[in-house]
Amino acid sequence: MIKVALIGAGKMGISHLSILGANPNVEVVGVCDTSKMVNDFLSRYGKFNCFTDYEKMVNETKPDAVFVAVPTKFHYSIIKDLLNKKVHVFAEKPFCLTSVEGQELVSLAATQEVINQVGYHNKFIGTFKEVKRLVNTGILGKIHHFVGESYGPVVTKPQQATWRSDPKAGGGCLLDYASHVIDLINDTLAPVSSVKGSVLDSIYSVNVEDAVYSLLELNNNVKGVLSVNWSDETYRKMSTTITISGTNGKIISDASELKVYLKDAKSLAGYTDGWNLKNITDLTEPVDFNLRGEEYTSQVDYFIDTILGKVPNTINTFQSAWFTDKAIELIKSNSK
Repeated sequence: MIKVALIGAGKMGISHLSILGANPNVEVVGVCDTSKMVNDFLSRYGKFNCFTDYEKMVNETKPDAVFVAVPTKFHYSIIKDLLNKKVHVFAEKPFCLTSVEGQELVSLAATQEVINQVGYHNKFIGTFKEVKRLVNTGILGKIHHFVGESYGPVVTKPQQATWRSDPKAGGGCLLDYASHVIDLINDTLAPVSSVKGSVLDSIYSVNVEDAVYSLLELNNNVKGVLSVNWSDETYRKMSTTITISGTNGKIISDASELKVYLKDAKSLAGYTDGWNLKNITDLTEPVDFNLRGEEYTSQVDYFIDTILGKVPNTINTFQSAWFTDKAIELIKSNSK
């Protein structure tokens, strides 16, 4: 049984808490949040052992692993403290506010030999997993272009100030929204190595950007486009799409549907020449507890299974999240 604690009982924290509670290999030993109202509710109706001081919680409950679901500006100090205690860490994304902070935590996690993971859930979506598998087969031939897109109605009018509107807290479309797409590009194709130009556009926000448009080059010399807008009211919820073009075909995929065009399928199992269509229902692996989508449970279960030694610690590691942090810095430094 893995003893797990949670720091930050906001939207994602509560989601993780629900999934952890359904995992038969997990005992939730503590929850920490600065809100007395949240703690009172969780302790009364959820029977959780609640704290307002995470250090007190860790010292008293001695967890094997901790989920860190607080605003990004708090990640570095909290995660560093947990790593020094040799506690396994699952952190919400983005990893850190600077690549310098992230690199220190990457090195510390390796030194302490602890399991580490960051919550980029796209890698656990069946369609995107299949995109990566297809790319790795080489079936597209020489890849020459990609487009990573994400749109949704997060900020659709001027709003009161929150952490989402504070760049020092990790707010803004680039850190909070575009990071998902950047991380998917990094993992599916190759890490971003340079940025040829970017536009950070404020539509409703004052202190942060609501849209990000950027020309990227990867370390394998493939070039492409990043287009993200969280102020797009034509979408009901966040919609992420990746398009990859090669000399032998093209892939267009979102979280629901995968479309693959192949000039020559080369006897690739499950695919033919021309257009191929696969739905998420064809590619989703079942989970025991489905909350918001299988991918959220899959990433938590994977983290727990990694601690148990059932699977390797190779998906969404601190190192891979650091590549995304580095790309974010490059986009900022090459923006207008």
